Amino acid sequence: MIKILFICHGNICRSPMAEYVMKDMVKKAGFEDKIVVASAAAHTDEIGSPVYPPVRKLLNDAGIDCSSHAARLLRPSDYQEFDLLIGMDEENICDMRRLYHNDPEGKIKKLPEYYGSSADVADPWYTRDFAKTWEEINLGCKMLLKSIT
Repeated sequence: MIKILFICHGNICRSPMAEYVMKDMVKKAGFEDKIVVASAAAHTDEIGSPVYPPVRKLLNDAGIDCSSHAARLLRPSDYQEFDLLIGMDEENICDMRRLYHNDPEGKIKKLPEYYGSSADVADPWYTRDFAKTWEEINLGCKMLLKSIT
């Protein structure tokens, strides 16, 4: 069993997008009994909030339900519970390294690493370009799934 946790600032845009896209890919590939996927926030701004409406629309348009989502905070215990902790940008990576004492087991990655980029996944909260973030996350999840199967 491989357990993956996606992390972004507030857990209402990028990380839940990645969580639900990856869950959909895992289901379609028939790996639901081998891969567990979740998401969390690095900061407390949005704890308990649902997926941000423009992200929810993209997911719904793709036939992916995210209605049960409530943003949650990254926990110290997540480091032992999950095999991969995947951030969306350098700020997320720094937050995780601080919380997890610089990643002694090498579990922290940035999603674009899976498609050969050192860039950040664009934060649509600021860019308002939800389509670009959707493309980056879909590519990252596709390559992540390929790398672990």
